Amino acid sequence: MAVLIVPYKDINQVLKGIRLQVIESWEYCKTEMPSFNDPETLFNVLRNIITYKNDKNGIEQLQTVQTLFDNNIHGISGAGDCDCFTILVLSMCWANNLGPQKIVLAGKSKKAPTHIWSKVKHNGKWYNLDLTQPLFDTTREYKLTQEIEV
Repeated sequence: MAVLIVPYKDINQVLKGIRLQVIESWEYCKTEMPSFNDPETLFNVLRNIITYKNDKNGIEQLQTVQTLFDNNIHGISGAGDCDCFTILVLSMCWANNLGPQKIVLAGKSKKAPTHIWSKVKHNGKWYNLDLTQPLFDTTREYKLTQEIEV
């Protein structure tokens, strides 16, 4: 399951798909991706090797890390959207033992979030790892946010 492509149903479907893609990505991250000791270095390196590309309307495309870089659905290595980048960050943090993680859902309503990113706890502090942002530990303002333990 390198790419999960399904019509968008609801956020629960997306979260289940993300979980499957992270599990499938873990070994690749351990063996094929660089190692990191802290979330800021991880963010800065990953931020420089990804390209934001929207999913097609009504379709949810969730890519494993290996697909994101080696056989990308967009034809550009590292191209994906916020859920693909969340899979990348969750997998990399897990592979590098960087600490507990959370998923953050954001938007105008809890039933239909418009953005997703992850957070990691490192040395007692939580850090936002939103690869759609240009700087480490920054986020945009949203009416509602919801954090989910990973």
